Amino acid sequence: MPKIKTKRAAAKRFKMTAGGNLKRNKAYKSHILTKKTTKRKRNLRKATMTDATNVKNMKKILPYL
Repeated sequence: MPKIKTKRAAAKRFKMTAGGNLKRNKAYKSHILTKKTTKRKRNLRKATMTDATNVKNMKKILPYL
């Protein structure tokens, strides 16, 4: 069996936590920031866990995490 290639785009965006969850950064923080509130922008800075519905697909494209 050949080795499975990791999807490099996903590898740059997701990290595995010690508990086995996938950590990701939030979207909507790159531009058009003037109309977003300070509170909203502050909350977008924080990382969050990937939703459980996506984890199966993510583990398939990130086999060596």
